Amino acid sequence: MDHASRGTSGRSSDGSAGDADYGRIGIGYTDYRRPDGRIARSIADALGDVRSLVNVGAGAGAYESVAPRVTAVEPSESMRAQRPAHLPPAVDATAENLPFADDAFDAAMTTFSVHQWSDLKAGLREMRRVARGPVVVLTCDPDLVRDFWLYEYAPLVLDTEARRYPAIGDIADALGGEVSVRPVPIPADCTDGFNEAYYARPERLLDPGARQACSAWSFVESELCEQYVERLRGDLRSGAWDERHGALRGQPSLNGSLVVVRAIPVG
Repeated sequence: MDHASRGTSGRSSDGSAGDADYGRIGIGYTDYRRPDGRIARSIADALGDVRSLVNVGAGAGAYESVAPRVTAVEPSESMRAQRPAHLPPAVDATAENLPFADDAFDAAMTTFSVHQWSDLKAGLREMRRVARGPVVVLTCDPDLVRDFWLYEYAPLVLDTEARRYPAIGDIADALGGEVSVRPVPIPADCTDGFNEAYYARPERLLDPGARQACSAWSFVESELCEQYVERLRGDLRSGAWDERHGALRGQPSLNGSLVVVRAIPVG
């Protein structure tokens, strides 16, 4: 979505503060983007034994079961409306201006969100400000995004992803302290439907809803996206995809671009 369409507030009609308009693409998001327990364990391991946690850019509430007390922050009205009833309502705020006191939480986390913030450094510094302990970021390494087979079929989609995801070094520099970066294996039956989650199930990307739940597709003209999909459909019908990538169907997990960045304060 063009930033100019967001008006002077920098937020879209439903309050989305990033570069994607979840008022338009977020419908049915939870049907395809359900938290995966194995990814959740990677996040929980990075957080450690924390009691209170702020989840920034929380969306519909994925991965919020990793701590006993979680405060969610989500600027998009449509995403807040999709939060399950058992979760508390999310605070309507942006990463760049968190309405909490210094050191208000044991830890802070964000998942699949930093690439949508208008000011990465400001958002990460805010997370560092409100967290006494670790700040954990689940994101994708832009240097690895184009290694995925989908690049053969939808190059502009993955070019968009690679352009939007911030460099891991920039995240580390903004957070400061002691920083570690760990790859997160993507299971073959991953329930969180980002593009690489379908590495062994390419047919899933023929589903318009699955593509809509991956925001990078919304930045490419719809006619071109349809051409990409038809090319994939044709190769699946002919067996050409399986000739090149069929071994992935039996591979239990993929080490792709998904990583967890963990920063803890020092001194």
